[in-house]
Amino acid sequence: MPRSSDSPVTYFPRDPKAKKPTPITCAIRFDNQRMNIGTGFKVMPTHWNDTKQRVKNVVDAIDKGQINGFLDRLEKEIAAIIIDLKAKQVAVTTEIVKQRINNYLNPVVEVEKPKTLLDFVQWYIDTCPTRLVRGSKARTGRFISPDTIRRYQTTLNGLKAFSKTYPRPLLFDNIDAAFYKAFTAWLVGKDYATNNVSKYIENVKGFMSAAVDEGFTTNMAYRKFANLREDAENIYLTEAELQRIFELDLSKQAVGMTVVRDLFIFAAWTGLRFSDFSTLQPEHIKTDEAGNQYLELRQRKTGGRVQIPIVHEAVTQLLAKYKNQLPTGISNQRTNDYLKEICQLAEINERILKHVTKGGKAVVKTSEGWGKMSPGVEKWTLVTSHTARRSFATNMFKRGMPTVLIMKLTGHKKESEFLKYIKIDAAETLDLMRQYLGQKPVLKIVV
Repeated sequence: MPRSSDSPVTYFPRDPKAKKPTPITCAIRFDNQRMNIGTGFKVMPTHWNDTKQRVKNVVDAIDKGQINGFLDRLEKEIAAIIIDLKAKQVAVTTEIVKQRINNYLNPVVEVEKPKTLLDFVQWYIDTCPTRLVRGSKARTGRFISPDTIRRYQTTLNGLKAFSKTYPRPLLFDNIDAAFYKAFTAWLVGKDYATNNVSKYIENVKGFMSAAVDEGFTTNMAYRKFANLREDAENIYLTEAELQRIFELDLSKQAVGMTVVRDLFIFAAWTGLRFSDFSTLQPEHIKTDEAGNQYLELRQRKTGGRVQIPIVHEAVTQLLAKYKNQLPTGISNQRTNDYLKEICQLAEINERILKHVTKGGKAVVKTSEGWGKMSPGVEKWTLVTSHTARRSFATNMFKRGMPTVLIMKLTGHKKESEFLKYIKIDAAETLDLMRQYLGQKPVLKIVV
């Protein structure tokens, strides 16, 4: 919103020289009076535009849209308050203005207390855009992401459908062992894979934990709900397969297919997530004292900062092609559709046996579907955008790079989570062991 020259409001960082986020202060002037109030938001001073009195449009300022939107609304409301008081010929004092602003920021709203899990989850989802991430990631101070909110909505839809078949109402006190057993059986009966069932249960536990924290219930039975997990048999692409994709002639294909291919290859040689491409700017490309280039940026998903050397020729070529600013990606579904077409054109057609527990039974995915009689599926059918990041981790591991260094590049904090990315089969494991042992001296037995 363009700022009016006669606006009674001025915004500024409390400590403009701070090296960490500092509170944004709101100064209000009227009738030769001045007062300061807090906005509740913080900003890195380097991210602040003194002229516009808003957060700069820089990629590292992840919450700039939310903060600037709030500052716009607050400035408009303060101006309206002062105009209203003067129109009513009420003495405009700092006390009255502060009270009116407080009424605006903290309106007294009578909210009916949710009595059921379904009501609470709907209320929780509705308030998610202004909620900070809970649990172990709470220290990041980040808001719940739209992707997480969509997953919550999927769980709520499942709970609503389940409730129509369950004889007991989903009151907080009824979320117990009997509920867990019945809901799990219902999900399995829907032919959901074990890991999908686990996601539903994990979200239910999160909802109940939030309900306890909010004071809606004291029922702790959810803590005993087990998360059933099985290792996902995801694939990765070898360096040779990645090269075939990179060299593929897509000139006769849709333009979007070329963009998807380029982003995929870039991710496969940097370990970046597709979601990070939209934030990649020329200023993220740094040069060290030795003249070596590297990427330095903050990951969108975790907020963690990573530094990735620009070494592979494909990365160098792609940065030059797009003038150090990668194109914006398309929808996740269309991206994955294009990737499958691209990999099929590149003849990534090794047959893969993909096992999973589905509907409570161990089945194999084949060309005809789950559990049909056919020798697996062609590899290209299993490729998704996340295959790129998984390929990066696995190929670096196969090259002999220590896991601690790969984790620095991918941004993983826990080795247990990182190791899930390493997707080598039994034959490759044997080859790596032979290579490793072949470098060791043979010890002779002394008799």
